[in-house]
Amino acid sequence: MPKPIEKHPTLREKILENIRDAIISGSLKEGCKVSEPELAERFGISRTPIREAFRQLESEGYLTVIPRRGAVVSEFNLKEVEDFYAIKSILEGYAAQRACQRLTDKELERLHSINARLGELAAANDVKGFFKLHDEFHAVFINASDNEKLKEMIYSLITRFQRLRHMSLSLPGRMAVSVQEHDKILDAFRCRDAEAASRLVQKNAEYGGRVLIDGGVTATLAAEFKMGR
Repeated sequence: MPKPIEKHPTLREKILENIRDAIISGSLKEGCKVSEPELAERFGISRTPIREAFRQLESEGYLTVIPRRGAVVSEFNLKEVEDFYAIKSILEGYAAQRACQRLTDKELERLHSINARLGELAAANDVKGFFKLHDEFHAVFINASDNEKLKEMIYSLITRFQRLRHMSLSLPGRMAVSVQEHDKILDAFRCRDAEAASRLVQKNAEYGGRVLIDGGVTATLAAEFKMGR
């Protein structure tokens, strides 16, 4: 039996991962310059693939490329965070509402399998693996919404603010809460309760923004407890 072909990351992918990790971990602070010559020397390559990586990272909200200054780590203010998660909650909530009656049994089983794996990744504290598979969970019901314009709007939005989403899921305890939220969403889909599915997906998105603004999962849960939620 032939061995499966292993996929090795390209130099461009390594650069992307290196810069993303540095920004998420805080090694590269907001406003810091990311040096093209330094990266070219470190990886032993020309500046062309580095510039290509910078363009992608700019589209994902990690970097801002400024003429005659170069690339710097993007800065987000409170209003941008609030606005992004408010729009995301509305669009994904509507997608969940439309998908609720359209999801097949096979797709529901796929959602269950993905979330079971997400639980394992959360327990292992594998943020990178979790982030990638987390997107697949949402893609199942977004694609099932059967609305191409809606899908385009959601994917364009979440790509532009990928950094915020990664930061939110990286916070201690956030991945475990996400798995619990997905379980409730899946129950609503199984019951074909479009209103509940929409409400839960919106709450999921809103929560992601609150943990960033409040400074972590513990602070957010404490605030909700005080409010009697």
